[in-house]
Amino acid sequence: MKIGLLGKKIGMTQIFDQEGKAVPVTILELGPCLVTEIKNIESHGYKAIQLGYIEVEKNKINKAEMGHLNKHRMPALKYLKEYRINSLKDFKIGQWITVEDFKINQNISVSSISIGKGFTGCTKKHNFSRGPMSHGSKNHKKPGSIGAGTTPGKVFAGKKMAGRMGGKKVTIQNLKIIDIKTNNNIIVVKGSVPGKPGHIVSINQK
Repeated sequence: MKIGLLGKKIGMTQIFDQEGKAVPVTILELGPCLVTEIKNIESHGYKAIQLGYIEVEKNKINKAEMGHLNKHRMPALKYLKEYRINSLKDFKIGQWITVEDFKINQNISVSSISIGKGFTGCTKKHNFSRGPMSHGSKNHKKPGSIGAGTTPGKVFAGKKMAGRMGGKKVTIQNLKIIDIKTNNNIIVVKGSVPGKPGHIVSINQK
């Protein structure tokens, strides 16, 4: 069965393959996640399961979330996320999903919030080229022209300009699982994952 999981990023390190080459890897702690709701075509129009992650005190979530979880006598869970699936026969409410459902050399997609860089200029944000550095030049890191004056007489939406960089949801596809530690709910994937260590990540099987 192809499912998703919630977890958090532990950090990056490197391992050495059989040829002695250093391979950059990211350590992810995934689950265990609790199935809190099952959605079917008859009642919702699509097939999906809702997973809950990280149990907290009841006063840490709002009344609407607590009422939703109380329908099936679920504990208070800080994070809830829905994953669409093709078949519901392997799932039931109250079931725990762990990293045991993943396999080594399997490809997954990882989504998380990227590291925020704050307000940045065009050179850093959009990789603009700098101006001349010779004496008298006053255009070292300016954005340049942003549009004609009379026609159209405006700046088009989506123009690449200075602004906040990072802090957005980013998905990295086709990351290969190098190793799985079922005792500690940890998987090791080849490559980088968006976000800082400790950020919540969402995993989808390919």
